[in-house]
Amino acid sequence: MKIAIGSDHAGYELKKTVYAWLQEHGHEVEDMGPWSDDSVDYPDYARKVAGTVANGGHDQGVLLCGTGVGVSIAANKFKGIRAVLAFNPEIASLGRQHNNANIICFPARFTDSEAIEKSLENWFAADFEGGRHERRVAKIES
Repeated sequence: MKIAIGSDHAGYELKKTVYAWLQEHGHEVEDMGPWSDDSVDYPDYARKVAGTVANGGHDQGVLLCGTGVGVSIAANKFKGIRAVLAFNPEIASLGRQHNNANIICFPARFTDSEAIEKSLENWFAADFEGGRHERRVAKIES
């Protein structure tokens, strides 16, 4: 799977761990920045990741910022994007199963690499369940 990843300065260190995990699990990963922990504005990187996922350049995206809230809000501004704030592995599963989410966002200041890796395992193992959830996702899209 082709994955775009981005963060802000608060998520920079964990982004490197996530990038390596994704590659180790066979994904083609493109780092959309930043490339240091110098202060940056998270909407810029959320825009890069969400834009390429929305346009079909990448299959899914991963975003990190201090709380995960900012990048999820910014990403969800794009038509066709359903970004979920995954603060634990169960939310990662449910975001895929119930919302057909295509971007997973992590709170870098409130989680660790072990929880993120388990969340990613759940994310990639889960499939959209459809059924009653299709109606709800269609309402989000409209």
